[in-house]
Amino acid sequence: MAALDVQKMEMPEEMTEEKLASLPPELLIKHPLQNSWTLWYYENDKSRSWEQNQVEIITVTSVEDFWSTYNYIETASNLKHGTDYSLFKQGIKPMWEDQRNRSGGRWLISLDRGDKQRRERLDVYWLDVMLLMIGEGFGDAGETVCGAVVNIRNKGDKIAIWTGDAKKAEEVIRIGQRLKEVLNINPKITIGYQAHSDTMVKSGSIAKNRYTV
Repeated sequence: MAALDVQKMEMPEEMTEEKLASLPPELLIKHPLQNSWTLWYYENDKSRSWEQNQVEIITVTSVEDFWSTYNYIETASNLKHGTDYSLFKQGIKPMWEDQRNRSGGRWLISLDRGDKQRRERLDVYWLDVMLLMIGEGFGDAGETVCGAVVNIRNKGDKIAIWTGDAKKAEEVIRIGQRLKEVLNINPKITIGYQAHSDTMVKSGSIAKNRYTV
């Protein structure tokens, strides 16, 4: 399926019943997404298990559902430290243990909290990543995309796109290249892909990159 330009389909934030009644019928038809996507929120409550801290917020099935949700929730830059947003295909949990994630990995983008433009870049990057996924902007390689996570942390924020099979090198690299292109990341800056299996057994603080672009 061709990529869907969800950015050009943003809906008005306020719409009264009177305004809805005046709209032509074709504008009332929702634009379905190729895949349904579930938004998750994580907050580190030490009295609960990691899995219990993952809260399923909503599943969106159309462009209009996505924008209604996005315009309602806090932006990533306004979240408190230690929290995450995750957007994953329906039925896939944002955890390594999920069978559809287990053999995969993630493209990782780190944002320095000392960056004066950090808040703006974080929100732009996170929105662009979500639009890439729900709009099927990775082409055929998008079949292996499972979801994305934004981590808000004291030391620095991270955005990651998760894929389901780290061994599919060609598809994984195409996703990384497309990600870098859409986010307009300087060609001189390298981003890396880490397999979940490598991250789980890392000996240092950082897992070795399986691929880079």
